[in-house]
Amino acid sequence: MPIVVTIALMVTLVAAGGATPFDSPLILHDERLAQDRQTPEAMSLFGKPLVSAQPTGETKARLEADLAKAQAEYDRDPSSADAAIWLGRRLAYLGRFNDAIAAYARGIERHPNEPRLYRHRGHRYITIRKFDLAIADLRRASQLTTGKPDEIEPDGAPNKAGIPRSTLQSNIWYHLGLAQYLTGDFAAALASYREGMKVSRVNDDMLVATSDWLYMTLRRLGRDAEAKQVIDPIREPMDILENQAYHARLLMYKSLRTPESVLNLNTADDVQIATQGYGVGNWYLVNGDKPKAREIFERVVAGRAWQAFGFIAAEADLKRGF
Repeated sequence: MPIVVTIALMVTLVAAGGATPFDSPLILHDERLAQDRQTPEAMSLFGKPLVSAQPTGETKARLEADLAKAQAEYDRDPSSADAAIWLGRRLAYLGRFNDAIAAYARGIERHPNEPRLYRHRGHRYITIRKFDLAIADLRRASQLTTGKPDEIEPDGAPNKAGIPRSTLQSNIWYHLGLAQYLTGDFAAALASYREGMKVSRVNDDMLVATSDWLYMTLRRLGRDAEAKQVIDPIREPMDILENQAYHARLLMYKSLRTPESVLNLNTADDVQIATQGYGVGNWYLVNGDKPKAREIFERVVAGRAWQAFGFIAAEADLKRGF
């Protein structure tokens, strides 16, 4: 689903396992899963173990059924790039990030020129805070798609309308720009987001997703006039199916909404704080209120939605001391 804000749904992943024979199942059995339920999937930038929250009830049943189907399809044809991609995605939705990255790595061994595998593995390297590996994968994906037509990416967690909104190339540039931004290389992030804008005008969901990070990148570089140009096309009425959080933040940048209307720290849950907190905190930061920005960033990283991009960005900024 569009890269972006379905941040809440990005219950993400990483790679722990070593290589296994192509004909052996990649999934670990339930007994080991029960043992490893509290095994960290990653470490925060401050060295804190990050453990995936376990889904419950109908959500757990649905995600596990999806994974079982993906595993069966992979077992039937381990040579299929599509099967490897969907196995990785389904593992990711269950918070098994190491296993997901391992699935993509196995796919890359068989399909070294398949950009989709690098795109998805790069995304999940971001989740586990391995930004340099993410940048390498996403650059490779961008090279492999150069000069080729873009394609719609099927959703793993469809929106209510059941209409996919993101594309392969827009996702590649979005995630590459994000990984560069997280390292503090705002100049490189700007170049990636500029490229991303060329393929993000397919619909308003992709437009607001890329526009948000492009705006923040330009503000970090002190290029405020250019940042204003980015948000000029943003309007209250837009055709947004998924990325309402990005849309709200962009309206805040235009002074059409207040920070308090976008993020109420007294009522928001961890996911909402992670989703909106970084944008609001960064707005305070680039407008000169560093104490308020720090307060919000610290509130973001005090939560549990560590897979969210906003959480990772707040963590990265705090680690760098802005």
